[in-house]
Amino acid sequence: MNKFNLKSLNSSTTMTQILIHQAHCIATQDDQDRELKGGSILIENGLIKEVYTADQFQTSAKHLLSEVDQVIDARHHLVIPGMVNCHHHMVQSLTRAYLPVQNAELFSWLRGLYPIWANLRPEMVQVASKVAMAELLMSGCTTSSDHLYIYPNGVNLEDSIEAAKATGIRFVATRGSMSVGQSKGGLPPDRVVENEEAILKETQRLIEKWHDAQHGSMLNIAVAPCSPFTVSEGLMKESAKLARAYGVRLHTHLAENDHDIAYTLEKFNCTPTQYVEKLDWVGDDVWHAHCVKIDAPGIALFSQTKTSIAHCPCSNMRLASGILPLRKLLDAQVNVGLGVDGSASNDGAHMLSEARQAMLLARVAKSLEPFGCDTGPQEMTPRDALRVATRGGAQTLGRQDIGQIAKGYCADLALFRTDTLPMAGGSIHDPVGALLLCSSQLTDYTLVNGKVVVERGVFKPFELEPVTHKHNEFALALTQ
Repeated sequence: MNKFNLKSLNSSTTMTQILIHQAHCIATQDDQDRELKGGSILIENGLIKEVYTADQFQTSAKHLLSEVDQVIDARHHLVIPGMVNCHHHMVQSLTRAYLPVQNAELFSWLRGLYPIWANLRPEMVQVASKVAMAELLMSGCTTSSDHLYIYPNGVNLEDSIEAAKATGIRFVATRGSMSVGQSKGGLPPDRVVENEEAILKETQRLIEKWHDAQHGSMLNIAVAPCSPFTVSEGLMKESAKLARAYGVRLHTHLAENDHDIAYTLEKFNCTPTQYVEKLDWVGDDVWHAHCVKIDAPGIALFSQTKTSIAHCPCSNMRLASGILPLRKLLDAQVNVGLGVDGSASNDGAHMLSEARQAMLLARVAKSLEPFGCDTGPQEMTPRDALRVATRGGAQTLGRQDIGQIAKGYCADLALFRTDTLPMAGGSIHDPVGALLLCSSQLTDYTLVNGKVVVERGVFKPFELEPVTHKHNEFALALTQ
């Protein structure tokens, strides 16, 4: 039986109720974009049971203060929906800031790291994933995908799944793959690629064992061949067929930098977006990472087919890949979510910081044609950035139960203090604006599925110090 299904998560016969009371502000991100001053949120068994305005609570719900299991005094907090991370490579936290590739672009960076990652072991993946997930949770992210595409030495996707269970994060585990090595014209060394038949068989096994499509699911599986320069056309096509047979989502890297574009033009005689259209890798069940170099026909294609994009601004800047035309995509009604990307190309997994960078990069892009729409700072407002980080991410991952604070949605919430040094002054004028404009901070509380996983700035699921120590031991062993 699927360990993560909703029934098992909410099997307790005793209802657990939490009241988030009298918040400085609740940025609901609901259909009305309500921002509630002094509002309250009632949580019951993992779901949001009710959202109250200040007046509604005083009139009809004051009795809850003495009846619920826990009251979180939120008078000095901004409450937002838990942010959604749409693209990550969690094992890469073991090689972040690795000196030999600190100043490399994408292809050189990959060539330098493939041989390192070939030495990964299952316990390394488990610990690295715990570290990455804890970092996300403490930055206000409650749902994350992960793209694990290298499986040496007995590594499998269950190593990541066990880490998600330990941390309490809502998880989309993508079964990545590489099948075209250097001897066949691909980028990775032959020793890190897999047999395509075995890839498809293992992916099917994982879907059948772990994928949970229920409302409130804590675990989804997605199908994710790595990139056009690491897998064959055949594997891309068969992966799409497999995913659609099981009703799961599709994910890959696309149009990340100029070398990526050149490779696709040389090997397939078309642009990356033309390539994925030919392979039936467009649609509302597909999301592509990066798409920095997407062209106007590609934007139109993604708009028409409702294909989503995971925008990774920090990684794109770190590798000098370029700037996603974010405003043009949003104006064309292409859905965009955020991704922190791998911790060896971002070197961090701070989701709030990622949202802030997305906002700032979109603004500076205004002066750099063809990116901007000639609107200056209005290219991306703080509320636009928060929308991309929450509802945009939920839509990217195909979730109808997260990304906003509304009745019946999952109780995935991030509470940021408004009386801290970084927020001084700003939270008085506009707490939502200040969250994105002021220095990025960690959460005071993070709740996932109605469970408190960060409380008063302390990570609750396990002690971080011994895990971090073991992580550093593995990082050193991996690179020596």
